[in-house]
Amino acid sequence: MCLGVPGRIVSVEGLVATVDFWGVQRQVRLELVDEPVQPGDYILNHVGFAIRRIHEEDIEGTLELYEQLLKASGEDDLMAADVRGELDAAREQGREPR
Repeated sequence: MCLGVPGRIVSVEGLVATVDFWGVQRQVRLELVDEPVQPGDYILNHVGFAIRRIHEEDIEGTLELYEQLLKASGEDDLMAADVRGELDAAREQGREPR
């Protein structure tokens, strides 16, 4: 199963954004995002591409859901493993948590 991961845009340079995922910053492509984005916006990332902008009224619930998922899940939880995989991949690219 593949899962998108929400993150907050830190900066935008052309079609590449630096996005913060729970303290881990990663480069994300913007070619597929469904509407224009800017620093401070939240996006849903999937395999390095922003696939949609998360509207402000939805972000609190979305982030809360992911936080609960990570806290409550065991090692065999595939959705949580996907989120952890995204964070681990960012760390492997040299982008350690702040």
